[in-house]
Amino acid sequence: MTRAVIFANGELPNPTAIAGWLQPQDFLVAADGGLAHVRRLGRYPHLLIGDLDSVTAEHLAELQARGVRIERYPAEKNETDLELALLWVARAGYHTIRVVAALGGRLDQTLGNLFLLMLPELATCDVRLEDGAQEVFLIRDQATLTGEPGETVSLLPLTGPAHGITTQGLRYPLRGESLYPERTRGISNELIAPQATVRLDHGLLLCIHTHRSPQPLIGGVG
Repeated sequence: MTRAVIFANGELPNPTAIAGWLQPQDFLVAADGGLAHVRRLGRYPHLLIGDLDSVTAEHLAELQARGVRIERYPAEKNETDLELALLWVARAGYHTIRVVAALGGRLDQTLGNLFLLMLPELATCDVRLEDGAQEVFLIRDQATLTGEPGETVSLLPLTGPAHGITTQGLRYPLRGESLYPERTRGISNELIAPQATVRLDHGLLLCIHTHRSPQPLIGGVG
């Protein structure tokens, strides 16, 4: 199946890089105000989802005329627009999911977006948050990172300690070791090869990979 690319309503510091990443067959989703980012790139979404409080009536009518699928929810709801979008594409069968403009801006929204990676519905999906400079994703058992030697890679345990971590292709290797959420040992590691792997036996790791230059949306999570 094709890749789903969700545009959230956060900051997008490098729209040019994102434009170069998009592929013709991508299924584009605008999570409410993320529509502005999609339109800024000269594209239309295939799906607009959320309470639509950030979408003008004029834009809504234009999308309807173009046959864009619109999923509208009440303003008073328990989920953010991004959570609704993630659940929608997961249920539709998309396994490769990229989320654009979900980092930066309000700290509560950014943290909430990061924690959405732990949704049980996404456990078998390759989901990465992208802003053109960084990719952020959750490692449940193993992952592959692709980039340039010298790029920064940080591994942060979530919900508790992560055990049995083994890395290859990083300057400071881990060999069946543990990382703890109250310790900062996993921050600012570094790629020493074009590709690195991370494996763990127990726990969850949040991987933050900072690129030296814009990178294509590639890589896989097991």
